[in-house]
Amino acid sequence: MSTNSDAYQNLQPIHHPPTTFFNKYIWSIDHKVIAKQFLWGGLIFLLLGGLQAIFIRWQWAYPGQPVPVLGQIFFSDSGGVITPGHYTSLFTSHGLIMIFWAITPMMIGAFGNLTIPLMIGARDMAFPLLNALSFWTWFTSGLMVLASFMVPYGTAAAGWTTYPPLAGNAGTPGWGQSLFVLAIFTTGSATIMGGVNYVTTVIRLRAPGMTWDRLPLTVWGQFLTAILNVLFVPVLAAGGILLLLDRWFGTSFYVAGALAGEGAGDPILFQHLFWIFGHPEVYILILPVWGFVGDFVSFFSRKPAYWYKGSVCAMALVSIMSAVVYGHHMYATGIAPLLGKSFMMLTLIISVPAELLFLNWLHTMYHGSMRKTVPMTFALGTIFIFGSGGLTGLPLATITTDLYLHATMFVVGHFHLTMASAAFLGTFGAIYFWFPKMFGTLMNDRLARLHFWFSFIGLNGVFIGQMISGYAGQPRRLYDPFQYAFTEHMLGINQITTYFAFFLAFGQIFFAINWFWSIFKKDKSCDPNPWQVGTLEWSVPNPMPVYNFKVIPTVTCGPHEYANPECIEKLGKDWQGQWETLDSSVSEPAPAEDTADEATDPGAAEDAAETGK
Repeated sequence: MSTNSDAYQNLQPIHHPPTTFFNKYIWSIDHKVIAKQFLWGGLIFLLLGGLQAIFIRWQWAYPGQPVPVLGQIFFSDSGGVITPGHYTSLFTSHGLIMIFWAITPMMIGAFGNLTIPLMIGARDMAFPLLNALSFWTWFTSGLMVLASFMVPYGTAAAGWTTYPPLAGNAGTPGWGQSLFVLAIFTTGSATIMGGVNYVTTVIRLRAPGMTWDRLPLTVWGQFLTAILNVLFVPVLAAGGILLLLDRWFGTSFYVAGALAGEGAGDPILFQHLFWIFGHPEVYILILPVWGFVGDFVSFFSRKPAYWYKGSVCAMALVSIMSAVVYGHHMYATGIAPLLGKSFMMLTLIISVPAELLFLNWLHTMYHGSMRKTVPMTFALGTIFIFGSGGLTGLPLATITTDLYLHATMFVVGHFHLTMASAAFLGTFGAIYFWFPKMFGTLMNDRLARLHFWFSFIGLNGVFIGQMISGYAGQPRRLYDPFQYAFTEHMLGINQITTYFAFFLAFGQIFFAINWFWSIFKKDKSCDPNPWQVGTLEWSVPNPMPVYNFKVIPTVTCGPHEYANPECIEKLGKDWQGQWETLDSSVSEPAPAEDTADEATDPGAAEDAAETGK
């Protein structure tokens, strides 16, 4: 470790403020601006994906009937009726848009960019230009998605999993399917760029004293997610390239039998490649939320996070095991019984560290001085949905029950309740929490709580209803889910779940009003630390300078220092910032093995404390 106090400052040079509108808002390399770009883009695609979900719900409740009002706009060629072609395109693009262009950019692109440098005491990402390139690559992929709706034969229609042979030219002719696959490859490239950037930033640019056991759980969630992205997104990219070669150049990687001629392939190969990526993707979309929830529970219970190291190890163990459980998606493909049993046991075991996290959150809240803030409310809702939805995964992990429930609405309900709903609530909790730091003002509390209750009730109503209908045997993906006699009696519950979907959609109006009103209101006077928490981003003044920290702070404690009597006595508050010291404490530099090539700055803590004031 270097002994030169200027070495660490030179490692993170101060960026000069941009001088033009385009350099400030469009071609910016500032991680905070890029975070806003990802957030705006994700919200736009969330609106598109949510609208598609409403159309799908309408078809399940009122099959073959015209969609009121919006039907004449979006389905004018069929008199407002959702045709089989419309339906297959809807559920295909809905799933892909929600995963790659809504949840991922908001949760990982926006809040990964915002929180990682600020929370570890860095001035920017390790590779600012690569960071900007990552956003614009993702933006380009979004344009490809929108273009796919405007080509002959329409957009992708092979299902969100894009399984061959349906995803081949024979099943889905035209450029729509190809554009979507190419868009997935492009956004995957952006994700890999971001992942490399996140991992390098956390390893190389942590402030002096920011040891691994002082990282906020939010940073841990983003760090582990980035590692999974770097490892497994290339697998999906490779599968997509082979699919494009089949579509464009007549190869037969996924074409079997007589159709392939010589050198026949196997469509099951794509299914393996997809789920080798696909199940880690489940944890890619939930790990950041676990980090948010872990921090929020500690912040607003005014208690140190219970067994911090245990939570970190649980998140790391889930990340490792996510690579070896994908096979439970393959039970119905004729997988070898012994291999199937192995995947079953591994899938059941992975629930253990996940439940450990759940118990740690509960224990953190136990006997805490809970503050019922909006972010805490969303965290509690996330815990409930994750806990209840996670339990429904056990029947799908078990071979005997999965064979019955496979390809039913039970799988759809479980998937959405566990991953989508938890990610949805957790991400919006993060928006409300960091909005003051991003935009300099708090969002309206009453509108935010209305948004929560409409979302929480709506999500549970829709997806618990889907699991009930799926347990009764309703198949997924059918255009007319009631074409079979044994499903006719489930029309009522499908209509009820559709009403819950309308309820959920209506609740998002409160967020939209709150969002635009808060951003464009004139009075933006806000305390730099309105939540009274101790992580480093709250030591930065509002509006945040381009360089974040004039002097890199020296970290003296962990992220969850609350209710310390000595802190209350000497600082006059129930929390201690990571940049603050108590008179009786001695700031020690990080061990050499944790912060290689770093050097402490004796005056950094003092400067950071003054900035926080």
